[in-house]
Amino acid sequence: MAITRYEPWGLLSQLQRELERNVAEGSSATAEWAPAVDIKEEADKFVIHADIPGVKPEEIDISMHDGVLTIKGEKKTEAKSENAGYKRVERTYGSFYRRFSLPDTANADAISAASKHGVLEVVIPKREAVQPKKINVASNDS
Repeated sequence: MAITRYEPWGLLSQLQRELERNVAEGSSATAEWAPAVDIKEEADKFVIHADIPGVKPEEIDISMHDGVLTIKGEKKTEAKSENAGYKRVERTYGSFYRRFSLPDTANADAISAASKHGVLEVVIPKREAVQPKKINVASNDS
């Protein structure tokens, strides 16, 4: 009997990749690779970390439209001479494109982004929660 690894989020990850590929194919932007991302929810914000080493911050385009955050850019190839003796090149180059649907609690007007050591950090603050208003009942008994 063979032992197989159970990956409960495997189908969800596959669905996300398929959706991203279909969206990219249906738009003018296509991706040659997709950076790995970590998405974290905190009490007051969402944080996305994307691994994009070798991409300058000014070459990253981040936009927000209709509740969808889009990160795209291009990682340019380094000039390599033919006689350098490369047997294999595994670093990825080319354009990248990622899209994320944000919940209604996201505050699109306050999104910020910073890049440090090849990791892009996008911070999406949450809107302040609407608190129920307490209404006092006045007594008309005289």
